Amino acid sequence: MSEGASVQQVVILGATGSIGTSCLRVLAAHADRFQAFALTAHARWRELALQCHEVCPRYAVLTGVQAEDVDRSAFPTTTEVQFGRPAAEELVRHPEVSTVVSGIVGAAGLHATWAALEAGKRVAFANKETLVIAGPLVMSLAQRSGAILLPVDSEHNAIFQALQSGRHSEVSRIILTASGGPFRDWSRERLEAVTVEQALAHPTWDMGPKITIDSATMMNKALEIIEARWLFDFPASQIDVVVHPESIVHSLVEYRDGSVLAQMSPPDMRLPIQFALSWPDRLEGTSPRMDFTQPLNLRFLPPDPDRFPALTLGYEVADRGGTSGAVLNAANEVAVERFLQKGLRFTDIPRLCRSILDAHTFDSAPSLDELLRLDHWARQEAIRW
Repeated sequence: MSEGASVQQVVILGATGSIGTSCLRVLAAHADRFQAFALTAHARWRELALQCHEVCPRYAVLTGVQAEDVDRSAFPTTTEVQFGRPAAEELVRHPEVSTVVSGIVGAAGLHATWAALEAGKRVAFANKETLVIAGPLVMSLAQRSGAILLPVDSEHNAIFQALQSGRHSEVSRIILTASGGPFRDWSRERLEAVTVEQALAHPTWDMGPKITIDSATMMNKALEIIEARWLFDFPASQIDVVVHPESIVHSLVEYRDGSVLAQMSPPDMRLPIQFALSWPDRLEGTSPRMDFTQPLNLRFLPPDPDRFPALTLGYEVADRGGTSGAVLNAANEVAVERFLQKGLRFTDIPRLCRSILDAHTFDSAPSLDELLRLDHWARQEAIRW
């Protein structure tokens, strides 16, 4: 944004989640550049009301509760409270809005993200499921509408930055880093007895329960393989995964001459969020800096697909495309919820996903309606599994 340009009006989808709260901190640090136009949440209306008092958006939207269940007096009088998913989709299309931050976890974020892309907005997205479910359709839509799609996930944000140093044709491979979660050294036998409490104790990142479980199963990395395949237009054969417990190197790009470029920073989501909001500019950062006056050891380990079979699913779906991403994502969302409710073993999560994926009728070029139908089908099958 050039000097003297107007302040960007930002809609934050999923404002009460971990991405949303980090985004609000970035907006507060750069109030001369960004302003919250609207905040959305599913059902946590009390938290949303507090956020509205802090940043005074013009609108707040709750998509998972009825108006009669919310005390509107908890919100500022200057904030108009609306209800329902269509209200959120209408706001992301608002002509005054320039940027939409998609921080909703899971397939629930697809519709509003799609609406923002359709309207040609800059979309800073942490909702990887949008690309997992409908990658080719999403990328085609962005190209037609002129929307700018910028990744907020630390891994894909890192790849996006490293790709600035060369042409697409010069890339040998992209390498996603994974913390390995809390069980990277556990045997297959120990993994069979993992508890919910153990799986939620991530050693590095502070995330919501769904993403934390995905990190523990490495399904998060499987979904990121699929996301990278469509976002950066590289086949699955050019996407690698390496376990990096320190979570300092967020991902790497190897060029055909053997040069490997890495993006490094302490693990803090404010940095990739800010980069996605300000690109192509870089603003003064608010997150912690690297301290090279202290000793630093960085480890890189090969992942073990035998102990973490979700990775194999990720590569298979990235290679196959079509309807497989929608089915894998839906089955995993149900499996994670069942595990959190202690109705499924930890190691059953990838088993369930494999079963549902193998059972579905594959279509190599589905419409969005077909993908949404299969999303519903896969959820029902996963509940019955």
